[in-house]
Amino acid sequence: MASVLVTGGAGYIGSHTCVALLGAGYEVAVLDSLANSSAAAVDAVGEIAGRHPRLDVVDCRDESAVEKVFAEVRPDAVLHFAGLKSVPESVADPIGYYRHNLESAAVLLAVMQRCGVRRIVFSSSATVYGEPDLLPVAETAATRPANPYGSTKLMIEQMIADVVRADPRWSAALLRYFNPAGAHPSGLIGEDPDGVPGNLMPFLLQVAVGRRPEVPLYGTDYPTPDGTALRDYIHVMDLADGHLAALEHLESSPGQAQSYNLGTGRGASVLEVIAAMQEATGRPVPHKEHDRRPGDVPELWADPGKARRELGWSAVRSLGDMCRDGWAWQSAHPQGYRSSSLG
Repeated sequence: MASVLVTGGAGYIGSHTCVALLGAGYEVAVLDSLANSSAAAVDAVGEIAGRHPRLDVVDCRDESAVEKVFAEVRPDAVLHFAGLKSVPESVADPIGYYRHNLESAAVLLAVMQRCGVRRIVFSSSATVYGEPDLLPVAETAATRPANPYGSTKLMIEQMIADVVRADPRWSAALLRYFNPAGAHPSGLIGEDPDGVPGNLMPFLLQVAVGRRPEVPLYGTDYPTPDGTALRDYIHVMDLADGHLAALEHLESSPGQAQSYNLGTGRGASVLEVIAAMQEATGRPVPHKEHDRRPGDVPELWADPGKARRELGWSAVRSLGDMCRDGWAWQSAHPQGYRSSSLG
């Protein structure tokens, strides 16, 4: 049975991917500092899967501690989710973001090299594209991130690609996701942002559950059918399945570092998402109009064709599924993992 190390495996996308990995028969070890996540998520992953992953509370920048985990786990591959991920935070503290995210990746790659582990799936982001020239956005589009968070993602992609070029025994999948949303349908794990949510879906859920009074609606005068911005929302379990497909593809693609868009290939407007959330929860979701935010683009959605062709993966869950499953999580955990019976 293959063993996989998941950095940041207690976080939102990492925890859902651990469920998919365990379900596929992998042995899973989680390495997470728990700075922006909860051990309760790892406990819940074990409850869903019927097998508990190992958890080591370690910061990826602590090279000796990371190497100790590698020596004990002896992973066959790594899925790298760990890192800071708030766009506004990165704009306010660019040096902190560059130091944290790039150092984490450099330490991880160095330890992998010493330990002879040469397969990695990297959690990248559609933010590497910035404002696109054409829609839908394909992997061949220009990369010009508009914020330090996106820049760190692109730099880490480049680091990994350089490692693969230097040693063709390596293989890597660089997964650029669009807008993750939803939760595991059990409601046991979900998105639990630290502080005020920076993304639409968790903000909607917190309004629906009564934690916040209203959703800010940034811009109603975009050149779109209803005047609000369009984004490509993808169910977090579709993302998890994408990581599994990428991991399995690496076994047959040595010497390659390939980027893949993970999205649905369709855009949904802010007002469409609000309507879907109201239908899923049976509750009103009040919203208040605000001016556009600087840097927000009117429309952005993926061309996921490369992942379909090469990984055999496609998103299959709907916007309604995202809202329903997100509500299963939020209604059972109104204060996130702090209100969980698991921790």
